[in-house]
Amino acid sequence: MTITVARYEGNESEWDGFAREQSGYTHFHRLRWRTLIDKVFGHDCIYLAARDVEGNLVGVLPLVRVRSVVFGHYLVSMPFLNYGGPLGTQEGIRALVNEAVALAQSEKVKLLELRNRTAIETPLGASHRKVTVVLDLPSTAEELFNRFDPKLRSQIRRPLKAGASVRFGRDQIAPFFRVFSQHMRDLGTPSQPLAFFQEIARQFPDDSWFACAYIDGSPVAAGCGFCFGDEFEMSWAASLRAFNRESPNMLLYWACMQRAIGEGLTCFNFGRCTPGTGAHRFKLQWGGREEPLWWYGFAASVGATTPSPDDRAFRWGPGIWRHLPTSIATKVGPSIVRFIP
Repeated sequence: MTITVARYEGNESEWDGFAREQSGYTHFHRLRWRTLIDKVFGHDCIYLAARDVEGNLVGVLPLVRVRSVVFGHYLVSMPFLNYGGPLGTQEGIRALVNEAVALAQSEKVKLLELRNRTAIETPLGASHRKVTVVLDLPSTAEELFNRFDPKLRSQIRRPLKAGASVRFGRDQIAPFFRVFSQHMRDLGTPSQPLAFFQEIARQFPDDSWFACAYIDGSPVAAGCGFCFGDEFEMSWAASLRAFNRESPNMLLYWACMQRAIGEGLTCFNFGRCTPGTGAHRFKLQWGGREEPLWWYGFAASVGATTPSPDDRAFRWGPGIWRHLPTSIATKVGPSIVRFIP
């Protein structure tokens, strides 16, 4: 079969309609992410399409160039997000990967990374340094609650005893960001800009959720996630350390699970994490199952990965960042994190 690969110039319905029918599809394969990333970050979005001799789509690959003097030159599908990678027939995927590798070679990029959720047929090596945890949802919230062990049920009730409540809606974007940016500063990591989350709400008004848990009228835990297919993924979540004792994050997650069940979804996706970390253990306690992620890479040098605080060259960063005033970290952070895919 003769397949041609080129930058996609078709309409949204063709791309999204094809992508939704493919194995491994996620929300982050939608074409509107190209508009969002270009508008917020200004990165070159190289969305590739594979077509057969009749012009029919047989594969799609959302690919983004992230380049800076400090961190290097990357091609990632998708940066800042958990999933990406090529979708389509085996022949279409093979053609897209070949084109992406050729581009990486010709431009001498540090790393080409394809963040697949599931395995694909490719000679590229796969990393499993990230996993996700997914929880199958029953038909009622009561059934799910009864499935939890007594300790977990107690942790969910604890913030309710402290007077906590959860709110959903577009009006929660600003309070979400207030919690998220402070949480990220405390972790020693630059935060995405507020404009990123505002644009998410504009581009995906029907399938993005913003939720905040409140105590005494103040937001103390917050989350943002997406519905796609039969599942909801909690893509970003945060809570304030000062309220750890009240465990408002437990109520936040529980409220999102309740809503997901109410909307007929059958899977709650906790998002990616590093195996063996506190975040990993937090997600497993809900009784879900672990799924390894298949991140395929083509690197200019052995062992190259996207930038991380664990890298020896950047290990000093978190210690300094934690001591910055939140206002300064929030102002400066977006200019740094836009180059960390």
